[in-house]
Amino acid sequence: MRLILGSASPRRRELLAQIGVTPDEVRPPDIDETPRKSETPRPYCIRMAADKVAAVSAGADELVLCADTTVAAGRRILGKPADETEAERFLRLLSGRRHTVITAVALKLGARVWAREVVTAVKFKRLSDEEIGAYLRSGEWRGKAGGYAIHGLAGALIPWISGSFTGVVGLPLTETANLLRAAGYPVNLQGPAK
Repeated sequence: MRLILGSASPRRRELLAQIGVTPDEVRPPDIDETPRKSETPRPYCIRMAADKVAAVSAGADELVLCADTTVAAGRRILGKPADETEAERFLRLLSGRRHTVITAVALKLGARVWAREVVTAVKFKRLSDEEIGAYLRSGEWRGKAGGYAIHGLAGALIPWISGSFTGVVGLPLTETANLLRAAGYPVNLQGPAK
């Protein structure tokens, strides 16, 4: 069985490596990620993972893994900021408050699909104008849901989470390993050979 990663995210490849999994090929799907009118974050995230895995063409012996990470402030979906102005708006919205990060994972082998979503609560400290400015200048917000990367500089701005750290990074490893095993794919928790 070959594993196809339906994501261009280097973070997802790094996370898979932590559980000894190396995709045989990377095939990012090209889908419309626009939320539907009145769509709330959790159903949106689940739909995105399902749409991504459905969009990746694969052979009968190819297991496809896709995921979507969505940052939610209440019922509002905070996607990847289009520009620095939007990133600043997201950071000011998240400053000093809790928000939710949902990551949905979907696996496909032939007509069979396995899926799971993980919800994590995250709290930002109250951010000063200097902290927001420095974070924006770092450029780390680019291409990140909600405009931040918990595994990078933003880690110093987040005093508390409840849930899956790897889910916030982009792939909840416990749940992903369980889905891979359910699909018959070997997971080597000893990591790669040294």
